[in-house]
Amino acid sequence: MRTKKDAAGDLRRRMIEEMQLRRYSERTQESYVRAVGRLAGWCWKSPGEVGDEELRAYFLYLRNQKRLARATTTIALCAIKFFFEQVLKRDWTAMDIPRPRAEHKLPAVLSREEVWRILGAVRELRHRACLTLIYSCGLRLGEGCRLQVGDVHRDRRVIHVRAAKGNKDRYVPLPPETLALLGECWKIHRNPTFLFPCVGRGGVHGGGADKPVPISTVQQAFRKAMLAAGVTKDAHVHTLRHSYATHLLENQVNLRQIQAWLGHHSPKTTAVYTHLTAEGAAAAVARLNGLMTAP
Repeated sequence: MRTKKDAAGDLRRRMIEEMQLRRYSERTQESYVRAVGRLAGWCWKSPGEVGDEELRAYFLYLRNQKRLARATTTIALCAIKFFFEQVLKRDWTAMDIPRPRAEHKLPAVLSREEVWRILGAVRELRHRACLTLIYSCGLRLGEGCRLQVGDVHRDRRVIHVRAAKGNKDRYVPLPPETLALLGECWKIHRNPTFLFPCVGRGGVHGGGADKPVPISTVQQAFRKAMLAAGVTKDAHVHTLRHSYATHLLENQVNLRQIQAWLGHHSPKTTAVYTHLTAEGAAAAVARLNGLMTAP
């Protein structure tokens, strides 16, 4: 006799299959399944039994009580919409649940001196190597953690970022100092697949690990290093990526080239960093002051 648990398992499997048919990345699949699971947990029933009013109440709960960031709420909305339309074959438009409004906030940026203070304060070599890679190549956190040994092209001094956001590949230049640090890190564990394997308790199982370092581990190492370095800005690991782009602009690197290295689809996304460059702002102010000087 089939139980409700069996039915829920069938829905989960069907959802994963539908995402695989559409070639969604593994990370997107995990995020979507997790989002639907949280809905089911909140309603205390199978997601296939959730009604329209319960859905509206859930998103009000995310907005008013959980106060989730716009990006997190949007992921939940997209995941549940996908589940209802592609798995349950229900009409989503009838529910009329809007996406959260776009936010136009400028990201925090670290100075070059702050970046190196933080990286110098990271205690574990493997964590320092991972964070240095993320900064010096402008990677997203997941891209850095999942990078594989075969993705490092030593002769060309580039890394191959595979199946990144939007399921796109790209090549990014790898500074020689970072390459040397990656070599030091790999010699400690010699994992045949991952540059940063999940080493387990005591850090002794890296050589045989079959999965990369958890994202939360690198995030925790970054937070500890920020405290040790005395940096008080509202910064996260992703701030290293913002800082990379800003520092390249300040060094006169072409915006189109930065867009390619970051893997941005639109140049408008990359153009936000023009608002963050200290040198660019100083030059603009100088020109403004010149306009106000009597001839």
